[in-house]
Amino acid sequence: MSHDLIVIGAGPAGYVAAIKAAQLGQKVACIDKERGGGTCNNWGCIPTKALLHDANLYNNIKNHTAASGITVEGLSHDWEKIIKRSRTVSEKGSAGVAFLFKKNKIDDIRGEARIDKAGVVTVKDAEGKETEYPAKKILIATGVVTRPFPDLPFNGTTVVGSKDALVLKTQPKTAIVIGAGAIGVEFASVWNDFGSKVTIVEMMPNILPVEDTEVSQLLEKSLKKQGIEILTNHKTVKTEANDKGVKITVADDKGAEKVLEADLVLIAIGVQPLLPGGDLKLDLTDRGYLKVNDNYETSIPGIYAAGDIIGPPWLAHVATYEALQAVEGMFTKHKPKKVGIFPGCTYCHPQVASIGLTERAAQEKGLKFKVGKFPYSASGKARAIGESEGFVKLIIGEPHGEILGAHLIGAEATELLAELSLGITLETTIEEIENTIHAHPTLSEMIKEAAEVGAGHAIHV
Repeated sequence: MSHDLIVIGAGPAGYVAAIKAAQLGQKVACIDKERGGGTCNNWGCIPTKALLHDANLYNNIKNHTAASGITVEGLSHDWEKIIKRSRTVSEKGSAGVAFLFKKNKIDDIRGEARIDKAGVVTVKDAEGKETEYPAKKILIATGVVTRPFPDLPFNGTTVVGSKDALVLKTQPKTAIVIGAGAIGVEFASVWNDFGSKVTIVEMMPNILPVEDTEVSQLLEKSLKKQGIEILTNHKTVKTEANDKGVKITVADDKGAEKVLEADLVLIAIGVQPLLPGGDLKLDLTDRGYLKVNDNYETSIPGIYAAGDIIGPPWLAHVATYEALQAVEGMFTKHKPKKVGIFPGCTYCHPQVASIGLTERAAQEKGLKFKVGKFPYSASGKARAIGESEGFVKLIIGEPHGEILGAHLIGAEATELLAELSLGITLETTIEEIENTIHAHPTLSEMIKEAAEVGAGHAIHV
């Protein structure tokens, strides 16, 4: 049977694309080697948030209950159960995707897909049997995989990527994290909260280097206070690994070397594209990602691509947006849009969330702007819940007062960001935020307070 659309990959781009196409009345199949949900649900966003939640809970009970007059004796943790819970959370998500496929009458196909010719996808199942599936249109949403470190191959035990780190049988007593992006910082936070000795190595001047500099600096200060060793401006110059552990030699920007030893090293230096196999060659970008036009169509007519496989920013919510745009462009009169401004979140403690221009980016563009910044320490709700570390920072365009960027660090920052994302989409001004009553006491009040600071109308700072 010929399908109107075959989607390769069942992650946040793929499964959403399949469902949307089915809702538009198309005959759809979705192919993936693993269960539905992709890396995000199975090996990324969701299980890591389960671990981060449990780690933060454990750390709060261990270190912060005394101030609230709560005494806890005999506190301990079971690593095997912690890992098992995170896997159970993922399994439920995958079951949800399977239910949605069945509900929308989507053919859910397990196997390894390749494209040898336009209009046909060949699938090899677990037994090695190959089946050809003709399709009017094909959407590639195969995503990315962890980029290995040169001369330091993954072994699943002492040299691990994020996927390996989610199923470690024992908690590392000591760990080195190479790369201080969101993945590196989140795993460092988990291990540290559970008592591991963690060292982060980052070649850039700041951790989370894509974030606003003030945010990165405060996070580094906070993580160091929590016990994480952080070596910024350090390059990894030599590596040794065996089944007992690792020895990593790093050098600072002056060439001074330091040897680090640990049970394992997490490689978190980025990702690389996971291209589908097959004889059909598609045009690639200079970094190896699939090249697409404004309609998300590749160099071969009828073959489209969306999500991480077409390049950065490698975020699940961006992948979903791209997939929906691509499918609506295929089967409706909708003109697809490319991603412009998008939110980004890191779920360590304190949390980090941002959207739009950083202060340094606004300066580099030569824009005229002002900053509205409000500290968590001045928030009654933040003090009441014992979370007074952090701030809300707005980059405000002049003379009209539009929000050019928003940068938050602190408790529930990732949840607070949505108001500002909507505000930027609607071209909201700080005057309109000021004139919107925010409930008291809430953390979200800080957004109004930051707008007031930017307008020169501050009350509480």
